[in-house]
Order: sequence, then structure tokens, then C-alpha cells
Amino acid sequence: MASFLLIDPQEDPINPDNMCGRFSLVVPERFFSKVFVFKDLPEMHPDYNISPGVDIWGARNKQYEEQPEMVKLRWGLVPSWAKNPKIGYRMINARSETVAEKPAFRSAFKRRRCVIAADGFFEWKREGKERTPYFIHLKNKEPFGMAGLWEKWTSEEGDELQTCTILTTTPNSLMEPLHDRMPVILANQDLKPWLSGDTRESELLELTAPYPAKKMDAYSITSLVNSPRNNAPELLEKLEIPQQEELF
Repeated sequence: MASFLLIDPQEDPINPDNMCGRFSLVVPERFFSKVFVFKDLPEMHPDYNISPGVDIWGARNKQYEEQPEMVKLRWGLVPSWAKNPKIGYRMINARSETVAEKPAFRSAFKRRRCVIAADGFFEWKREGKERTPYFIHLKNKEPFGMAGLWEKWTSEEGDELQTCTILTTTPNSLMEPLHDRMPVILANQDLKPWLSGDTRESELLELTAPYPAKKMDAYSITSLVNSPRNNAPELLEKLEIPQQEELF
């Protein structure tokens, strides 16, 4: 893969319109060895603060084969017709309600779907000029797959770049106080249908419904997460704040 950079991940601003705009994947092996059961895993490292413009782990179907392949894709989708790969920073998310019609996403939605591995994601709650970061995860603390799309872009020199975007949907009751969008989290039994070329469009769209709030949890964390330069376990530690200020 050519070394294109969509943005500088060390200078990624917090954009409140992006959702999901940051996430974590601390134990990648737990997802790829238990959910998809890949036997020969490559060397993978924990990542506590994943930002747009970097390569992220995912799974996608190999043509004519039932078992998907594990891949690394640059986060920020670049359509094959794009003139400049920098367009990818504006396409880190795709709205599930319009993904089948939008020119940038409709082809990938039909033919190039993927699953992005995560174990939690971040959102910032606005209170005046203050923004408090929250870590959102499954109550069982297991890793999960987010619905994604991928594309292959080729430069005039013939260099290839493979990129992806994460689908979003309307928020569940847990997410409503934080943001009007949330990533499409797929239940384990829905991962293969999402990747399968045999799944009808109507069935795919049904899979993009908000994940049940009762199966999720959230808590406030340190503002150190605001900078992608910070990437350490303490970013995910619960921040103790007065009970009356808690969101949940």
C-alpha cells in the first residue's frame, strides 16, 4: 500500500459533526480469533486512541470464498473516481439512511462492505464552551464490529490506496445526550450477513438500526484523549466526577 496520508493523525481536531470520529481497539486478537476465528493472526498492538487518517483493522469478504480476510484499511474513504486522496478526511463516516444513494458510497455499499474492529469509541458532551469526553463500550466489555465500506483508489502513478468509512445511524437512548449519531454496531450474528454478497439491500439496511442501549455503557474520561498524540491505557480509565454531574 502506498504511503498516502489523508491528514496528520497527530493534529486531528475534535470535530463534533464526526461520529464515530475516534475509537479504541485494545485487544485485537479477541475479536479476530473469537468472532471470525482467524487462526494465523499477524502481530497486532493495542491502540487506545484511533483517529482518522491511520490504518485500522477490519475484515472483508474474499471473492468466491466464505471465510473473510483480515485487512488494514486507511480510515477515510477515497472513492475510485476521486482526484485527490485528501477527500478521505471528509468521508470517515457514512450515514446509513442515505448510503445506498450517495455517489461516494453507493457502489461500495453494494459490493465492498467491511467490518471494523473496536472495543469502544469516544464522544464529547458539550456544556457551553466545555466538552467532556466519554468512553462508550459494550456492558460485557467484549470487542465488537462496526459496519463499514471500503474502496480502492489508484493514483496517476499507479500507486494503490485502500480506504474505509464507518457507517452511522440514529442514536439510542444512551447516546442521545451525547450526539445525534452513533456508529452502526453489528451483533455477532449479523457480521457474516453484512459481508455476504447474497444479502439483499433491504436486509442490509435493517442491520444498521441502533444497537440496544441496554447492552451498552458510558463513562467520562480524561481530556488527555482530546489529542491523538496521547495513546495509553490511562485514557480509558473512568474519571470520578460528582454524582450530580454524571450523565448516566
